[in-house]
Amino acid sequence: MNDQTPTGDEHGALGDAEYAEFMELAAEEGFDLEEVEGDIAAAGHGPLPVLAVIGRPNVGKSTLVNRIIGRREAVVEDKPGVTRDRVTYEADWNGRRFKVVDTGGWEQDVLGIDASVAMQAEFAIEAADAVVFVVDAKVGATDTDEAVVKLLRRAGKPVVLVANKVDGPSGEADAAMLWSLGLGEPHPVSALHGRGTGDMLDAALEALPEAPAQTFGTALGGPRRIALIGRPNVGKSSLLNKVAGEERVVVNEQAGTTRDPVDEIIELAGKTWKFVDTAGIRRRVHLQEGADYYASLRTAAAVEKAEVAVVLIDASESISVQDQRIITMAVEAGRALVIAYNKWDTLDEERRFYLEREIERDLVQIPWAMRVNVSARTGRHMEKLVPAIETALAGWETRIPTGRLNAFLGEIVASHPHPIRGGKQPRILFGTQAGTKPPRFVLFASGFLEAGYRRFVERRLREEFSFDGTPIHISVRVREKRSKKK
Repeated sequence: MNDQTPTGDEHGALGDAEYAEFMELAAEEGFDLEEVEGDIAAAGHGPLPVLAVIGRPNVGKSTLVNRIIGRREAVVEDKPGVTRDRVTYEADWNGRRFKVVDTGGWEQDVLGIDASVAMQAEFAIEAADAVVFVVDAKVGATDTDEAVVKLLRRAGKPVVLVANKVDGPSGEADAAMLWSLGLGEPHPVSALHGRGTGDMLDAALEALPEAPAQTFGTALGGPRRIALIGRPNVGKSSLLNKVAGEERVVVNEQAGTTRDPVDEIIELAGKTWKFVDTAGIRRRVHLQEGADYYASLRTAAAVEKAEVAVVLIDASESISVQDQRIITMAVEAGRALVIAYNKWDTLDEERRFYLEREIERDLVQIPWAMRVNVSARTGRHMEKLVPAIETALAGWETRIPTGRLNAFLGEIVASHPHPIRGGKQPRILFGTQAGTKPPRFVLFASGFLEAGYRRFVERRLREEFSFDGTPIHISVRVREKRSKKK
């Protein structure tokens, strides 16, 4: 029956015939086919499912996160409010990979406890596929816990209720009292000692999707999503108003006017786009307070939901560390990238000369990013924005057939072999593109490939296949040959 025939979706970007051809190639090289299949699946998935850990201060969220990821990475201290950033880690349980987000931390005297808890929890819930809600079993449910429960019910996300600090059988009764929250069975655990965390993770994996639906590009339907990001007062709102043709958002000389992301459906160049104006990202999130802190979180969420990040840089000022940090955020999120140098009309020849030198020095890691020089105030060169976005999207969605890719890799190995190290010369045996948005490649090699050689391969990929405006991810798998059966 054909019902059991795997579809192309099950092999990342590979169709059935191409997948069969690729696996035959792997078999000829003597690789373990199950491991190869797992490598393709791991590289070809969409974004990993996200599990957010939320709760009041000092209930043990960071301790639980450390237990989940299997190492002491989240800062833990016996006082409330230690965790201030929204910190994401990759985790693995029973062979399934997912992201776990440690949340918390607020200034009690900025907005008040209830408002701060609500804002932090609201963001964490919105960004997650499922939520682990941690309650201190010894203290029991508090008014603040009840307030978070209301948010969880409104959001409709799957929730795993964790009764933490249950160090022995005597605490089971305290955990049972949390049935009153109405979120189902409380899972008694001791994050500190590990008691009960396995059962809790089993429940969390049941709540998480196996592989989240692709949330980018045409799979969603509707207009393409463009996030406008950058430091405060670089002209994001002015740019949105200019492309919208009306005063859609407030523009003021004072930096930081925009607090919440503002969506605007705009017709440009005969197409419909959804532009999202975001709050300016001032500095490291953990140094921010109150409204600025939550504005930065919402900006990060807007980037995650976008397909293209348009990073505005004030061309009249030197490129700052913060500009570089914002660009890195967009690249790490895997978004297509357009750099818009705003206030271009104010530059004289000397400033343009020094700007080019700054770009060569400070943005050397992203020569592939699309670039436009614009003036949001006067509208100069705004007609170049849409072509740059379209080029970046095309690169973001580019797919190379496996046969063509391997012919290209063969040419690289023949003309530019890897340097000999320790008497050995590793080489790329074969590879495949496991996914798009952004393009993700898996290379199978006979030995470890140095970082410099990987960068060389990426550069040649870009030269050959024009991945303009998009990051590309290259992972290398080194496999021991299987012993031949006698």
